Amino acid sequence: MSNDRVTAEQRRLVIERAKGCCEYCVSQMDFATQSFSVEHILPRAKGGSSDLENLALACQGCNNHKFIKMEGLDPLTEQTVSLFHPRTQRWRNHFAWNDDYTIVIGTTPTGRATVNELYLNRAGVINLRRVLFASGEHPPSETLPKRDE
Repeated sequence: MSNDRVTAEQRRLVIERAKGCCEYCVSQMDFATQSFSVEHILPRAKGGSSDLENLALACQGCNNHKFIKMEGLDPLTEQTVSLFHPRTQRWRNHFAWNDDYTIVIGTTPTGRATVNELYLNRAGVINLRRVLFASGEHPPSETLPKRDE
């Protein structure tokens, strides 16, 4: 297991790469009430390194719920599948928004498992999305497609 810590420069690069958004629920740092974390996609407890390719920007809620999880149960198929991996997968290939952009919908087994395991639709996050959408600040452009688009 690597004991190297995330440096200030790595944190800056991760934030820049993620455009200031949680790479799971897409919450924006600029409007968050809690600090964001640079999380290890493959947890350090499971041998993950602090290389940039193993780091992702996560809001505190997603980081806490993910913890050391790498897999989750797809509620549709009831199969255990890998959770979303921000470095090797594209968000829009696994998730979509509902009509008012407040709910993240998992569109694949990985997406559905990640929505459930990380609680991507927490009440506070939904409320914040609603307010930000009304003010034109949500969703980030990289995630625009709604379900069935």
